[in-house]
Amino acid sequence: MRQFLNTLFVLNESAYLSLDGENVVVSCDKAEVGRVALHTLESILCFSYAGASPALMGKCGRLGIDLCFFSPQGRFLARTVGEERGNVLLRQTQYEVSASEARSCTYARNFILGKVYNARWVLERATRDHPQRVPVEQLKQTSAQLAAALPLLETCEDLEQLRGLEGEAAQRYFDRFHALILQQKEDFAFTSRSRRPPRDNVNALLSFAYSLLANDCAAALEGVGLDPYVGFLHRARPGRRSLALDLMEELRAVYADRFVLSCINQKVVNAKQFEKQENGAVLLTEDGRRAFLHAWQLKKREVITHPFLKEKLSWGLVPYVQALLLARTLRGDLDVYPPFFWK
Repeated sequence: MRQFLNTLFVLNESAYLSLDGENVVVSCDKAEVGRVALHTLESILCFSYAGASPALMGKCGRLGIDLCFFSPQGRFLARTVGEERGNVLLRQTQYEVSASEARSCTYARNFILGKVYNARWVLERATRDHPQRVPVEQLKQTSAQLAAALPLLETCEDLEQLRGLEGEAAQRYFDRFHALILQQKEDFAFTSRSRRPPRDNVNALLSFAYSLLANDCAAALEGVGLDPYVGFLHRARPGRRSLALDLMEELRAVYADRFVLSCINQKVVNAKQFEKQENGAVLLTEDGRRAFLHAWQLKKREVITHPFLKEKLSWGLVPYVQALLLARTLRGDLDVYPPFFWK
């Protein structure tokens, strides 16, 4: 099992990362502002324009430390990759499955099955935990609609049909998402999902959380020897981490969405931590990103019981466990990929 270590977040837009012995050094205007021993790190997420030295990137590649670069607004840019140590036969099988839409569908439908199942239980959990503060009847109605979609997903053998079922389920789920916001309702009004760019505070948080989750899924897939760019539901496209997007589908509602809701309802973030761009995009400020990322790290350390393994582990390790289960299924060790079913 992969050890869950610390993640270093570099938020200063002018920060530059370099290597000094076995340490990563953070400098601003050529002055050192901090250093961290590399052996204590699992990943480094850099939100600066200045970047990092080639020496540090090479060191991170050799040590298996995930070094990722984002724009200051949270848009993924690139990540360093060291020498490939993955099993060539495993990747060969992955490519063969991806080349066949019929075989791809057997994996893709389980990703979406997990997504819809978990979205349903996010709604059900709200009716259980806050029956006096949410429209229980409406949420129960949508939950029943999502439950009715599950048998259709289980038997679906066509990718286009699967995407249609997934899109319909996602629309029903997000139609009720505003009811799950219990605090700061005026500042965090939500009507629909807007992606590129996010048009309101809630969508800004969702997009940022999805970006972080996609990065964790990509790192997990590479860690078990899979190619994060060759997917089954999301078809291969230059620059898109398609398999990482596949893997994160079942974790969106239960991991990212519930985290965003907790940040709003527990007032981890507030309206002053957002700014609107000229193109209409709404983004977190540096102070907002700092608060959000701190809470994200705490979330990753929460311990749960994995529904398939029946073992206790932190939320931060869930993408790695699911990537491992996916690799075992491709190798033939498991008959069917087991989605992450949360309840």
